[in-house]
Amino acid sequence: MNSRLDPVELTQRLIAYDTVNPPGNERRCAEFLADVLSGAGFETSLHECGHDRANLIATRHDGSRRAPLVFTGHIDVVPLGTRAWTHDPFVAEVADGRIYGRGSSDMKSGVAAFVCAALRHASEAPDATNLTLVITSGEETGCVGAASLVAEGNLGPAGAIVVGEPTANSVCVGHKGALWLRAITTGITAHGSMPEMGDNAIYKAARVIGRLESFAFDAAAHPTLGSPTLSVNTIRGGININSVPDHTEIGVDIRTVPSVDHADLRRTIQHHVGETARLEVFLDVPGVWTSPELAWVKRVAQLANDVTGASRPPGAATFFSDASILTPAMGRPMTVILGPGEPGQAHQTDEWCSVQQIHAGVEIYLGILRDWSREGGAAVQRGAG
Repeated sequence: MNSRLDPVELTQRLIAYDTVNPPGNERRCAEFLADVLSGAGFETSLHECGHDRANLIATRHDGSRRAPLVFTGHIDVVPLGTRAWTHDPFVAEVADGRIYGRGSSDMKSGVAAFVCAALRHASEAPDATNLTLVITSGEETGCVGAASLVAEGNLGPAGAIVVGEPTANSVCVGHKGALWLRAITTGITAHGSMPEMGDNAIYKAARVIGRLESFAFDAAAHPTLGSPTLSVNTIRGGININSVPDHTEIGVDIRTVPSVDHADLRRTIQHHVGETARLEVFLDVPGVWTSPELAWVKRVAQLANDVTGASRPPGAATFFSDASILTPAMGRPMTVILGPGEPGQAHQTDEWCSVQQIHAGVEIYLGILRDWSREGGAAVQRGAG
């Protein structure tokens, strides 16, 4: 068992796997992690999620019936973008205290850190805790890997969940939900020299976009998550320059707070834009919220602050995560988002993560594991949280 596997080296190994999604191709990366964990005595299982794609579940049992502590993270990454990189995105070069590469912050460093922490804890306390690692594919395109695990019934209840998304090792106790819509307008095509013979779908889309820009939410701001938001982020339409367009699709990104019901919101927006556009949902995931007043959350926040030397209270993440799928499916356990990646580096050209933060992330995760072994799991079973 390599209980002292270096987390920076492991991050480099993970970055070297090109798991840009689409298409993902996460299987080889998942197989590598399965080998690492099974070699340390974890029970591992790979779960297919499309061509050359797989999720990984790794478990340790202490012989009790207590629900496990769960660490989760995804191994797919977003495309590289159009700007040139000065550091090869898949070489994982370390320079000036930073590791560069696609996924360095979002979120292969987080996966590497909790795997290394799990290996160390397994070495020092082989029978101390129930632990499950859920490593997913397809998160970047709507949590499809997590959703497939849930649909196949591969996950049981959890005592608590730690999501290793990038937070610069600051504890977050929730994030907004996401409702992504397509607003579709249709018309009649005609020759561009005779527009009066057609019905221009782009003109209709322009009017719809204006209505969406003026949309106001009937929801109070959440004290930590803030206010819900709506943003029109894509528009596609037109056949060619000399034809009146007969079809347009507008991409609408909505982020919600717990008081907003997504079904009601969709009906409200449909009424607001009118019959000019037809709304279709292509992502609908709830937000996540855990009270920062729970004893376990306070201990986790203190552990993180002790390691980093900060004094930050629990906050909220700006992004959504696989917790949107896993938390409700695993019994709505306490959930925190906590990882070594830099949140501002997610999806950036020349993405990087601090080497120091990766090592600190391992120490924080190891502290969480020790705490769970000592009192966290028992407290959850007693309902003390």
